Amino acid sequence: MLQSISQLALSMLSIQTETVRGPDGFANPILNVEDVMAMFWIQFILVLGAVLIGIRRGGVALGMIGGLGVSLLVLGFRSSPSEPPIAVMLIILAVVTASATLQVAGGLDYLVQLTERMLRANPKYVTILAPLSTFFLTVCVGTGHAVYALLPVISDVALKTGIRPERPMAISSVASQMGITASPVAAAVTFFLGFAAKAGHPVTLIDIIMVTMPAGVIGVLAAAAWSFNRGKDLDKDPEYQERLKDPDFKKALDADVTTLDKKISTSAKISVLLFFTGVGSIILLASCPELLPLGLDKKPVAMTTVVQFVMLAFGAFIMFSSNVKAKDIAHSSVFIAGMIAVVSIFGIAWMSDTFITANKKFLVDNIGIMVKIAPWSFAIATFCISAFVKSQAATLAITLPLGLALGLPIPLLLGLMPASYAYFFFAFYPSDLAAINMDRTGTTRIGKYLLNHSFMIPGFIGVGVSTVVAYTISMVLL
Repeated sequence: MLQSISQLALSMLSIQTETVRGPDGFANPILNVEDVMAMFWIQFILVLGAVLIGIRRGGVALGMIGGLGVSLLVLGFRSSPSEPPIAVMLIILAVVTASATLQVAGGLDYLVQLTERMLRANPKYVTILAPLSTFFLTVCVGTGHAVYALLPVISDVALKTGIRPERPMAISSVASQMGITASPVAAAVTFFLGFAAKAGHPVTLIDIIMVTMPAGVIGVLAAAAWSFNRGKDLDKDPEYQERLKDPDFKKALDADVTTLDKKISTSAKISVLLFFTGVGSIILLASCPELLPLGLDKKPVAMTTVVQFVMLAFGAFIMFSSNVKAKDIAHSSVFIAGMIAVVSIFGIAWMSDTFITANKKFLVDNIGIMVKIAPWSFAIATFCISAFVKSQAATLAITLPLGLALGLPIPLLLGLMPASYAYFFFAFYPSDLAAINMDRTGTTRIGKYLLNHSFMIPGFIGVGVSTVVAYTISMVLL
């Protein structure tokens, strides 16, 4: 039936084909240039439709519909299926399990409390320190969702210092997502690591962080510098002054928001130490491969494998030291978000890779030259995809196989990696919505025209600057 659907698609486009008898005895069509182009666009519309439907459904739907896309490409269009991204999925599983164990053990609460102490000790510089804090919090734990506990603190510090909360709040939300590409335990970074190894152009974890970390910090600082004087001061803002006339609104502003009164257990502090020891162990082994045993191929064990067993091991250490329950780990917000990412990448990366492998020659012949002449155009394509695909790992799962098929070198793709964050564009991402809701003054908001929201300009500055810096570093050092 599916084969007849494929034949029907050909006939609808009036594609004339000749056939040859293959070694398997089946008649295989030989398509001319026009036929190949028509088949490419049919498959492209199929893949694009699958992505859009998956985005609309949300959650694990992106992965399941990606799997449906693979089925249609293979059974309907007779494309050869590519290998599913097993290594990448296993890396994400291991890292997410360790991060979720850290969360249940109270380690994230401890990190947030330490950050609050620093912000309250230097309130005048909250617009600079807050986004740097959210950036490095994400770098440490591998997920931007850790920012939720810090956003009300940032708003409170700004309000009590007389600083317009929109200034630190908007860039702090943006910075929390920018930190993903600089985190050694983030899904996007581990995906890139596994993809590069599978593509035969391996880069080390040190190579990735060496490019994305300074680029991210510089991008955050540039956006924070712009935010330092954005908008009117609260005492000169007529809208805010008008809202102050409401006694309920004024009373809400007087409420204290703090994590400093929360008691942090010794086991929570130990869990943080163990987690960072695990991350440090991975970095050490990546820097000194001679410390690793040799595999069957007489080469050091691949870092994609090392990340898996090291993070699982330290997750176990945290579980034993904190005596947390396994079922609590499985029900934590970090674990649930991570599992959704695994399923999404499973389906969407498999579908994208199958489509690109089947149409590699067409892509290279028609798009490759343009991308090689203007590689920045690939960054724009990545950015546009990310605006709809609310995950940097899922965005890279779509774009990296395409970039490799177009002949772009891995160092160049690494340099364009920061462009995989663009979901601030529509300001519907949970961290942006949280920033809006947790700013009690109402200065952080979505504008009247939807796109004129608080996150747009800081997002463009942060991502734009970090992409340029990362591209420059990758071209010079790698």
